[in-house]
Amino acid sequence: MTDERMGDSIWAALDRLPRGSGVIFRHYGLVQSERRALFAKLAKVARRRGLILLRAGGTRLNGEMGTHGGRRGRGLHTRAVHSRREAIAALRDGADALFVSPVFRTRSHPGARVLGRVRFGLLIRGLGVPIVALGGMNARRASSLRGIHGWAAIDAWTK
Repeated sequence: MTDERMGDSIWAALDRLPRGSGVIFRHYGLVQSERRALFAKLAKVARRRGLILLRAGGTRLNGEMGTHGGRRGRGLHTRAVHSRREAIAALRDGADALFVSPVFRTRSHPGARVLGRVRFGLLIRGLGVPIVALGGMNARRASSLRGIHGWAAIDAWTK
């Protein structure tokens, strides 16, 4: 997951991601011309490194391999969900993978009610699509969860 808080650390984070990893481009606060320019740079790195680059929000961007949230576009489509009800709705809308959050307390959503390991496990049971854990994640916490395809973070990649 990217956003403006990453600053220039975004480039080091991209270099550390294993081939086949995905990047959700957010950067909602940028004006459209700056957003397009940054996305173009990220797309070039993603192609070179074999990373999947999805766009969250806004207008279609050249080089995107799919979308995150909102309406399904071309390519891969992922959705963020916070409850079993949202997960079922996302699957009915054709989501290819789900980002389930917040698993743990996170700076991105201060004060949000966290799922914790048990409620997370109950939420994802039997959904039949790849699940990505989100919210206060790092490699240690991800290894404590069952049934996930992967994990996503912002802060874990900038430290």
